[in-house]
Amino acid sequence: MAHLLQRIITMYHYLNDDLSDPRSANFPMMSNPATMLTLLGIYLYFVLNWGPKLMEKRKPFNLDRILIVFNVAQIVICSYIFISALSVLIPMKHNWLCQPMDYSTSPQSMHMLRLGYFYFLTKILDLLDTIFFVMRKKQNQVTFLHVYHHTGMQLLAWHSVKYLPGGHGAFMGSINCLVHIIMYFYYLLTAISPRYKGSVWWKKYLTQLQMLQFFAIFMHWVVLIFGDCGFPRFPILILVPQNLFMFCLFADFYYREYIRKKPTPVTTTQRQSSS
Repeated sequence: MAHLLQRIITMYHYLNDDLSDPRSANFPMMSNPATMLTLLGIYLYFVLNWGPKLMEKRKPFNLDRILIVFNVAQIVICSYIFISALSVLIPMKHNWLCQPMDYSTSPQSMHMLRLGYFYFLTKILDLLDTIFFVMRKKQNQVTFLHVYHHTGMQLLAWHSVKYLPGGHGAFMGSINCLVHIIMYFYYLLTAISPRYKGSVWWKKYLTQLQMLQFFAIFMHWVVLIFGDCGFPRFPILILVPQNLFMFCLFADFYYREYIRKKPTPVTTTQRQSSS
């Protein structure tokens, strides 16, 4: 038993210390996964158990002003990460098909490391999306797709900063920030006025954009199978099936929301009442 325990400890130090990028070791929450996993556990327990029970006999909170500030903050933060990443990647002639890792302490490499960590923090901020749903008693929006996506993105972002902050993975973070800028702009409109929720003509195209994002990321990792540019290949085992799965989940949502669902016929009474 003691020998088994020692092997587990040795394996933990190998995975947590030896394989990780030492440049990010001193960042908050990056020395080990304990804080991140605890935060994620609290999030899951709140949105799936404690939160719904807490709100069961309460009135929904009015969070309109908070949501406006939250969505504006998300747009500003994602815009900063996206623009800052491109300001480094384009001048250095980043190879979007296969870019090796740079573990040096050059200004460009350290800048991408800090942006990667900042991106991880935004994934923690994204968890508030679900908490707001619970507090507004919109538990029907706390779907498997929603919770799985937020949980998976936090785990992936943490591991990216811990092991591979930059290189080939920079594409995934950059395109995700671009999609989030557009997505949170839509959320901002609906927070300003609920009438935008049904009147924004490009709402369904936002889901198409998310599907395109996951397919593009899927293909971006698949290309590593056919070449060797100095970037580790083991992420393929996680990110290829993960993004294919996310594409399928969003495609299923799109089918149910925009294809299978037929519009309700407008009666004469409804036309008169809306005129």
